[in-house]
Amino acid sequence: MHDLREESAVNAPLNLREEGRLRVLQALYDSVRTSRPELIRRTGLSRATVSALVADLITTGLVQEENGPAEQETRPTGRPAQPLSLNPSAAYAIGADIGHAHVRVVLCDLFGTPVWDRGEIKEVDRAPYETLDLVAELIDQAMRDCGVPRERVLGLGAGIASPVDRDGALGGEGILPGWTGIRPKAELEERTGLLTQLTNDANAGALAERLYGAGRTADDMVYVRLSAGIGAGIVADGRLLLGAGGLAGEFGHLPAVRNGRVCRCGNRGCLETVASPVAIARLLEESWGQPVTAADLPNLLARGNAGARRVIEDAGEAVGHALAGLVTLVNPQLIVIGGDLAAAGEALFEPVRRAIARTALPSAANQVTVVAGELGPRAEVRGAAGGVLASAPRSLAIMSGADPLALPD
Repeated sequence: MHDLREESAVNAPLNLREEGRLRVLQALYDSVRTSRPELIRRTGLSRATVSALVADLITTGLVQEENGPAEQETRPTGRPAQPLSLNPSAAYAIGADIGHAHVRVVLCDLFGTPVWDRGEIKEVDRAPYETLDLVAELIDQAMRDCGVPRERVLGLGAGIASPVDRDGALGGEGILPGWTGIRPKAELEERTGLLTQLTNDANAGALAERLYGAGRTADDMVYVRLSAGIGAGIVADGRLLLGAGGLAGEFGHLPAVRNGRVCRCGNRGCLETVASPVAIARLLEESWGQPVTAADLPNLLARGNAGARRVIEDAGEAVGHALAGLVTLVNPQLIVIGGDLAAAGEALFEPVRRAIARTALPSAANQVTVVAGELGPRAEVRGAAGGVLASAPRSLAIMSGADPLALPD
């Protein structure tokens, strides 16, 4: 829908017609479908203004008329009101998830539904330029495969397994050891020509579960990503908590073991050194004297291996102790656990719940529920795209007033 040259236009103040168009588009975006009378009520605009704006939006291809009654909308007499909805294929967003050992790219329609999704195993930590090249290649492939022209892509959201400062710099030196001094946002914009939002992967996962998954009805929640890296995204009163520098939620680097292993962040005994799948596999390998990888853990649990179950339970207890502090501090109603280790299921979740109940402020512990994420390995990539789509009504309000969207027949 817009490229980098149009960023200033999208962020500029709206004129009166753009403001009216934004109100209509926002109301349509927030509803499955609605009608002209309902748009008048929701936007506060006059009947003539709504009719003119809807006619323009239908012409540009953003809005479509449907058959059947609109959502919760029938007239007391005469014909039912004609339902209206946004055209989900009128615009798209791209999400990228850059982990420690994988890259995933998804192309989502206007409502966040994936229409193309592909992941690849990739050693990311010491290969920044190769990784960013791969992201750009996957983005090109997604648009080619789906026949989506670049001008209909609202932007790129990229989640990365690193703290991300508010200015887009990667924080936590050593967490992605080969990326020191790399500016992924600028690098991706140069490679793709798409306006890019960069965020921490756990924050992206929190946004996805809040929009599309287990946290849809929770205004206060914590999303915990337990993978090669451990992080948390905190939603408070419906808003993502970022902190003064954008570094809130670096849950994996809370101290868990006094004088424990040196973490890649440079400290000792961080939660990540005892509760990540990599750390758990290392414990078993040291105990058994034979190779064990994180990928082996689900099969070991499925076979009822006592050693695997014990180290998973120990990890769950460590995670629960760390979460108990967050439960007391931010009082969430929901904790959603995602990432690779979530596949362990109740073997992990039950010790997490016990540790929270034993350690957190009792009244806060009684108010929180711990559940598995619903989106699995696609949470972070869908949340990255969802961050772009959050500003879709504003972008569309400006861009649809310039040129028709030239949708295919």
